[in-house]
Amino acid sequence: QVQLVESGGGLVQAGDSLRLSCAASGRTLSNYVMGWFRQAPGKEREFVAACSKSGSVTYYASSVKGRFTISRDNAKNTVYLQMNSLKPEDTAVYYCAASGSISLRMRDGALDARGLGTLVTVSS
Repeated sequence: QVQLVESGGGLVQAGDSLRLSCAASGRTLSNYVMGWFRQAPGKEREFVAACSKSGSVTYYASSVKGRFTISRDNAKNTVYLQMNSLKPEDTAVYYCAASGSISLRMRDGALDARGLGTLVTVSS
C-alpha cells in the first residue's frame, strides 16, 4: 500500500500562485496514476487533475484547466500541483490520490490511496 502526504497549502490572495507537493512512500509511485481532489466547505470532494503513470498524459477538471498543472517526478516519488491565477472558489482541502487503474478519470470511491489533505485558502 502506498502512503501519501501532502504539503504546500496556505493562505494566498486571489490571483496568486501556489504549488502543492505530494510525497509517496511504501510503494513505487510509477505503479500508479496520480491525481488531486479537493473538498470545499459544505461541498462534496471533487476531482481536480490526474497524471498518467509516466507523466506524459494529464487530465483536468474544466474548472481548473488552463490554471492548474499536475506533474510528477517518479525518481523522487513526488507529485505536484502548480496552481496559478487562484480564485476564492479554489478554497478547499486538497487531497493527493493514487489509483492502480490506467484510467485518468479518477473516482473518489475507487482509489488505492488518498492523503490527509492540505488546506488552501484564497482570499478575495
